[in-house]
Amino acid sequence: MNYITIVATHQFFGTDIFKVGQILTGVKEPENSYDSEAIKVVTESDVPCGYIANSVHTVAKGCHSAGRIYDSFENRVKMKVLFIVKNVVIAEIL
Repeated sequence: MNYITIVATHQFFGTDIFKVGQILTGVKEPENSYDSEAIKVVTESDVPCGYIANSVHTVAKGCHSAGRIYDSFENRVKMKVLFIVKNVVIAEIL
């Protein structure tokens, strides 16, 4: 199973919009000047709500980084929210 950490939620709506079982989509963001392997997370309505963690400081133990999964899909990948802890969301890649 591939688990990922969703971070930077505070830059959008916080963690209040996430629900366990919720389906989200990861969208590659190759034009991101900060991270060439950035994967933005959006809701089913295509509203941005975070990023898949890609730093040793932000990836939760047992989760994959954005760089690790980046080449495993074309442009978009579905994920399901499993846990919400403080300002971090853990999801499973579907």
